[in-house]
Amino acid sequence: MDFSRYENLRSLVRTNFSEQTQRLVDDALEYAEEKLGGLVRYDGSPLIDHGVAVAEIVISEIGLGRNSTLSSILHDVVRIAHKQLPAEEFIALTADIQNRFGEQVVGITMGLSNISELRLKVAKEQADNFRDLIVSYSEDPRVILIKLADRLEVMRSLDIFPREKWRKKSWESMNLYAQIAHKLGLYSIKSELEDIALKYLEPKDYEHIVTKLEESADERRAFIARFLVPIEQRLNQLGIHYHIKSRTKSIFSIWNKMQKQHVPFEGVYDIFAIRIIIDCPQEQEKQLCWTAYSVVTDFYTPNPNRMRDWISIPKSNGYESLHTTVSAEGRWVEVQIRTERMDAVAERGIAAHWRYKGVGQGAQTSEQWLSRLRELMEDTTHSLAQRFDAKPASGEIFVFTPNGDLRKLPEGATLLDFAFDIHTSLGSTCVGGKVNNRAVSIRETLKNGDIVEIQTQKNQTPKSDWLNVVVTSKARNKIKSFLREEQAKHTRMGREELERKIKNWKMAISIDEAVAYLARHFKLRLGSDVYGLIATQKLDFGTIKELLSRHLSGEAAEERRAAAAEVERQKAAQHAAQEKAAPQDALVIDDDISKIQYKLAKCCNPIKGDDVFGFVTINSGITIHRCDCPNAKRMRENYPYRVVEARWRQSAEGAFRVSIRIVAADTTGMANHITEVIIRDLKLNIRSINFAAAGNGCIAGTVAVEVPGTAVVDTLIHQIMRIKGVQRAYRIN
Repeated sequence: MDFSRYENLRSLVRTNFSEQTQRLVDDALEYAEEKLGGLVRYDGSPLIDHGVAVAEIVISEIGLGRNSTLSSILHDVVRIAHKQLPAEEFIALTADIQNRFGEQVVGITMGLSNISELRLKVAKEQADNFRDLIVSYSEDPRVILIKLADRLEVMRSLDIFPREKWRKKSWESMNLYAQIAHKLGLYSIKSELEDIALKYLEPKDYEHIVTKLEESADERRAFIARFLVPIEQRLNQLGIHYHIKSRTKSIFSIWNKMQKQHVPFEGVYDIFAIRIIIDCPQEQEKQLCWTAYSVVTDFYTPNPNRMRDWISIPKSNGYESLHTTVSAEGRWVEVQIRTERMDAVAERGIAAHWRYKGVGQGAQTSEQWLSRLRELMEDTTHSLAQRFDAKPASGEIFVFTPNGDLRKLPEGATLLDFAFDIHTSLGSTCVGGKVNNRAVSIRETLKNGDIVEIQTQKNQTPKSDWLNVVVTSKARNKIKSFLREEQAKHTRMGREELERKIKNWKMAISIDEAVAYLARHFKLRLGSDVYGLIATQKLDFGTIKELLSRHLSGEAAEERRAAAAEVERQKAAQHAAQEKAAPQDALVIDDDISKIQYKLAKCCNPIKGDDVFGFVTINSGITIHRCDCPNAKRMRENYPYRVVEARWRQSAEGAFRVSIRIVAADTTGMANHITEVIIRDLKLNIRSINFAAAGNGCIAGTVAVEVPGTAVVDTLIHQIMRIKGVQRAYRIN
């Protein structure tokens, strides 16, 4: 193999690493050339040139070690194999690389391959999520650093790419990779990525700023020379070893400031910064930096609002420097003061910090700075660093819609979770879908980076067993909400149908007693279960009619008594539970009802046993309403702050007026029959009675009766319904 093509890389390796590493790098070059033979870049150059250029950046501009260099050379080998080879051949290839170059190289190249396969969508609002995803693929932090080097090499070579790729790669570089570089303290890489991206995204603006910088270069150099004369004289007198750099603000930074502040090029005042870099032992750094600061401010007036001390307390990514902005010749000048060590860290990030200490690239030192890098990414408040591993401990995965939108879900989320995350209607009608173009069921567990497509059917609805499929609270809540609505609908429909049938059959039985009997017969726990069976047509009315006829005829007298007792028992248990569960500050309505400071509402006439609430009126104190009062909804919605929880004391006694509406055949003595049942049989007082002809041979009227509570009302209605000729009897108030 002719190594002369790669002499620049080999020279860097000789300078920075051992002979053993040099041999491994040569082996990697031969291996990559063999596997990538014949493959070329867009300009016809060998594809291996890309990996070699990335390796050069990794060594010289980021300061990574042997395994990162090998991974950079080999990453295209793994990426292409992962895309093209069958699983068995790909596994054999990675095993071969592991035997030749080590386990870490395989891990790093796989991480790089995963990121390369991401389908990034150009959308500003997605940028944070994509940065998170890129980080989540990096079990080893070196993956992120090498990916930055990879992207920098691509941007430097973007001219050779097809024009249609320019915008997408530039947008990614500006919004994703430059932001990650910034977080890692790789400021030079960040600035270069942004500048190149701007060149392709906004070429006219870019050329305008470049031209303006060139036009003002001579004047700027003359000003800097005048500005530095007194500072350099004083530093030389003090015997401080230093050198000075003049750094022009990056083109992107100038453009960004022009956009944000809506000013022309001339309106950007801090076009350049002066950097004083001191060469001294580490123990003298702080003292000499502050001495230099004192020298600068002796000659020029500082702006107190623009002072930044990152020497006493460095930034979380290791950045150390003193920044001040001073006034000279009517313009502001930014002065940065730092040492050689601080400057290396500022330019090349955390890797430079360890390299600068002069310690060899041994395993222990590498582990130290990798550990520090991991801490940095975990500690930062930026969202991209809140997740680092793609392992279960991270607790989150990122998956794509078919058009490239990114969704964030908890680990273990299924296809059904994803459907509900997109939209409730999509989740409710989901019947399955595709993951990476493979047909799957709603139970399919998703993995990081999956591309997910949902399939629906109009007649599909959520099922109760779906609660065992989903893990997200959003999906769980939506499914429960639907099931509750369905149950309520079934209960309402079932009750209405049963009530209608009982009336048609002219059976002398209340709806509550009928349901209690049916529930007992079918061994159902709740009356609503009976309604559900009726609504879903699992219980036919022929069977119901037969059972209720037996019940009323006396054949099932014992069952009837038990059913009636069950109704009373359930009501008593319900009242006891309400009394026990009611909040301590609920209004208690008891036997002292004639003396309390509230009154019963006339609109719904509540009686003991009804579910009630209190409503604070403006002039009449508290009024007690039934929860099903026609006015309840309006009062609760419009005046929630005036609603008071209320309950009946179980032991309370009193007389309440209840109105019963009765429709009966117009036969002689019907009114007498009704009054006899109420007064003689039930021992209740009638307060008023009013009947009139209703046509069709019927009379209709209202009877107002004093009762001790709701339990007696059910018995009253039941007894009235048993009178021959009575067609309907129901409470109206």
